[in-house]
Amino acid sequence: MQFPEDIVVVGHGTHDQIAAAVRNLGAVKALAAPTVMSDYFEGMPPEEQAEWAQAMERLLQLPDVANPRYITLLDSGVGLNHPLIRSFLDPADRHAAHLGWGLDDTRGHGTQLAGLSLFGDLLPVIQSNIPVQVRHRLESAKIIPDAGQNPHHLLGAVVLNAVNAVEGSAERGRTFSMASTTDEDTPHDGAPTSWSSEIDQLTAGVSGNQHRQRLFVISAGNTNQNRFQGADYLSICDDPDHEIESPAQAWNPICVGAYTEKVRLPAGLPGTAVAPMGDLAPSSRTASWSKHWPIKPDVVMEGGNWVQDHLPPPLNHPALALLTTDHQYPLRSLTTTADTSAATALAAKTITELWEDYPHLWPETIRAIFVSSARWTQQMKAHLPANPSKGEFARLFQRYGYGVPDPVRAKRSAANALSLIVQDTITPYRPSASAGAEPVHNQMKFFQLPWPREVLRQLGATEVTLRVALSTFIEPNPSEAARGSKFRYASHNLRFKLNRANENLAQFEARINKLADDADAEAVADNDGWIFGRNRRDVGSLHIDELRCPASDLARRNLLAVHPVAGWWKSKSVQNVDQKAARFGLVVELDAGDVEADLYAEVATAIANLNVAEVGV
Repeated sequence: MQFPEDIVVVGHGTHDQIAAAVRNLGAVKALAAPTVMSDYFEGMPPEEQAEWAQAMERLLQLPDVANPRYITLLDSGVGLNHPLIRSFLDPADRHAAHLGWGLDDTRGHGTQLAGLSLFGDLLPVIQSNIPVQVRHRLESAKIIPDAGQNPHHLLGAVVLNAVNAVEGSAERGRTFSMASTTDEDTPHDGAPTSWSSEIDQLTAGVSGNQHRQRLFVISAGNTNQNRFQGADYLSICDDPDHEIESPAQAWNPICVGAYTEKVRLPAGLPGTAVAPMGDLAPSSRTASWSKHWPIKPDVVMEGGNWVQDHLPPPLNHPALALLTTDHQYPLRSLTTTADTSAATALAAKTITELWEDYPHLWPETIRAIFVSSARWTQQMKAHLPANPSKGEFARLFQRYGYGVPDPVRAKRSAANALSLIVQDTITPYRPSASAGAEPVHNQMKFFQLPWPREVLRQLGATEVTLRVALSTFIEPNPSEAARGSKFRYASHNLRFKLNRANENLAQFEARINKLADDADAEAVADNDGWIFGRNRRDVGSLHIDELRCPASDLARRNLLAVHPVAGWWKSKSVQNVDQKAARFGLVVELDAGDVEADLYAEVATAIANLNVAEVGV
């Protein structure tokens, strides 16, 4: 709206983004919170809701690419008639795990997540009155029956049937999104269950009618709201009774927990928001384990908040939830939803948009880029002491994983920050030369990083940050004998190493060979200044760590190795082990912070000469 001396606009963004806009524009007179919240739309009469939905439908811009990516919702089905969904979901793209099930959504959960998967939180979108571009489409694979529930010991088979039904219809790029978990396998303390093992098989491409790697996004599961009786909510979320539900502890998928930025209550509503801004959502489950099994959740996304009045337990309130589509259209067009289900739908949307920009990347690599883009909020980091040790990061990983993903960081390299991406395969093991002995390590890969050495040397003692993410999909072995060992559950395990200053290739190779078969030696000898350390880094099938050091030191550390350690492929019973190759995605991020330094230009000229060496272990 334009006035003689002012222009009034509605803006949507994080606190940091809005603060940056204020600084950069230099002409902002005032900021005010919007008066319209999600509860305003949820409380509308049906005819008004329908008018808003239909008005937004006229602004939709459909995917204009020949082969758009799809989000495949493994849920309760999706309603076809909603004006904000029908353009993105063909009738032929609705499936069910069992032929006798209907395809409609009678529970409402799947249609709610469909709206979030397409548009995110509808609250800012539906008010904007500007064209809404969505580049991806939807598929529905129903895994939740209209009445009753699946026996928990058959859940893996139900998901397998649903995946086969979807993939039997068309060849497409898909992000599988599943916000369905069970507490009947709890406690598992991070160990595999039949359902999580089947998800690992599907993701690795060794299960299903089509043998292909798949990208799965799974919710962490929700807490029991009735347990909150006035106690500190984080202590309830951290209780082992509220550990992440199966199958979200699986190694290969992305597990999504919930945090919240929603803390403002409508005027006149008594009580306060339970979670402070930027912290864990009260509904989000956490990991009960701190080492050995994979870090879960991987990331957290917006999952809404609760209201605490003078009477426990706290209550959900639509003002602190996300606005989305209702399955009862035209009786109801809009509703609210929250918790880790909503967070999972938002993650699927963000991941799919990232994949649309880089369609030729593998699922393993997309997972690495997405999770590695995450950072903890200031509120999350406030739970750390002033100078945290490696062990004191454990609580943050258990609650938030690697933090909140940043789509901008995931997609772009700036002048003072850059990302290098490698996709490669490795054959980790080969038969032993000794008759009857188990296989031995076979390969490691060395990457000569095209560092901007001159720029780094000029920066001297200025601190720079190196972040490395290594992602591979393991084939699971959930036999009882393997359940207690990460080395026997996973087909293969990979690690990354960075050379030390003044350590040449031969010395670097010799050090890795010495450490590869000796976990105890690695524990005492391979810190090298990494912030998270091996207890956090060397678990699961996604390994991320961060190194901060003077720029001049990093200029001399330009060799990165990927090498195998033990896995169940490395056993006497595995045949043709030298024909078993593993794919991996490697993402290396270099960031000079606020320092004016053109890291990108020098690297861009050196990329063509990137030297990749394959070395026997």
